[in-house]
Amino acid sequence: MPGIDESLLEAMRLPGARGASLVDWISGLALGAVGEAPGGDWEATAAETAELARHVAESGSLAAGATAGAAAEAGKEPPVEDLIATTADAYHLLRFVSTPFDSTVFLHLWLGRDDGNLALARIRLAEMADRLVLG
Repeated sequence: MPGIDESLLEAMRLPGARGASLVDWISGLALGAVGEAPGGDWEATAAETAELARHVAESGSLAAGATAGAAAEAGKEPPVEDLIATTADAYHLLRFVSTPFDSTVFLHLWLGRDDGNLALARIRLAEMADRLVLG
């Protein structure tokens, strides 16, 4: 089972991958990052994407059928699987990761629109999130 570094390097092998990180959405800290950072700064990107992830994860209306804030409870599945934000030239894919302790982390993949395959990236990121070993 791959750890953080191995998972991020695997994400970078996806067609069109520009950068990848693992972020704690409670603290806004990047637990690991590889490749380019959107805007050139992984710390700022982690903080900004964590705000978005936290808002969505805690939103009762977006997490249909799940209890708002359930991701913060130990051993619970995140109420949202992933988020996709599109820009003129890129996709930002945030995949929530289930963990045995608190499920407050997500994988962030920055993918070029011209050479990236969003469907493939979404499938592979879900597989990586399932295999990821934190600790």
